[in-house]
Amino acid sequence: MKQNANVPVVKGKDHHFFKRKSLSNAIAPQRELENDIWVKCPKCNELTYTKEHQKSFKVCQKCDYHYRLRWNDRVAAILDEGSWVEINAGVKTGDPLGFANEGEVYPQKIVQTRRKAGINEALVTGYGTVDGQPLAVAIADFAFLGASMGSVFGEKLVRLIEFCIERRMPLLTVSASGGARMHEGIYSLMQMAKTTAALALLGEAGLPHFSLLTDPCYGGVTASYAMVADVILAEPGAMVGFAGPRVIEQTTRQKLPAGFQTAEFLLEHGMVDRVVARKELHSTVGLLMRLLNRRESAQEKGVLLTIPLRQNEEMRYAG
Repeated sequence: MKQNANVPVVKGKDHHFFKRKSLSNAIAPQRELENDIWVKCPKCNELTYTKEHQKSFKVCQKCDYHYRLRWNDRVAAILDEGSWVEINAGVKTGDPLGFANEGEVYPQKIVQTRRKAGINEALVTGYGTVDGQPLAVAIADFAFLGASMGSVFGEKLVRLIEFCIERRMPLLTVSASGGARMHEGIYSLMQMAKTTAALALLGEAGLPHFSLLTDPCYGGVTASYAMVADVILAEPGAMVGFAGPRVIEQTTRQKLPAGFQTAEFLLEHGMVDRVVARKELHSTVGLLMRLLNRRESAQEKGVLLTIPLRQNEEMRYAG
């Protein structure tokens, strides 16, 4: 075809200027920008600026919906700024059963999960301070295979408990899990006994275990270390149980009550001590630690100390 003399010929790097652009390509950057600026609540559909969303520790300011957090966001919400020190980060799982599913082997699945989640295992352990008071923390990250409890998960928790006993340091566990890790079979189930036995040693050493239940917390984690604590806290709306509501309804063939397995339901029925909003976690944990120090001092003096733990109730400790 003969070139039209009235149309200028553009050469070089700007020659694409006259080409028709795909509509999808043109609006894609805008969509990404909107996602970076706004966060839409899945419960009430409220739009919040991302910066405000981060400042509120990812809690909807309209309906109080608590988003799921990664481990590093948990550290920021609970510990003093700059105090976090991670330990046992390099411990990695093996493949004791030679597990494979639909052609995908377990080691391959683990490598992909590590790359995607940015951590080596579902449980992240370390220590820091709350209002200047030392505290060891174990945080389950649901982004790593649903925070399923495998052999390394249990080993890291036990190592942290031993660290607490050696350093005379209280322990906080932050739990969110789908349960035991099927890829490791009986090795995974054994972690239930292993972790609770270690916590018994922590109790014998006179050191407290604070447990924070977050959404969702199910299976072997709920049936073991997460519920073996001196004080059990839960985030608002967190779903906590052993089997899920659907499984229970199908098994019992009965309609479950409204709000079944929510943190508020568990509080009402005496399964947790307090439901704590995320913005109050730092101050609540700090208060519990200060009360603990007062308790130890009172015990040394042989006096009775009243410590408010459960909402609208009190627990008495005799020194």
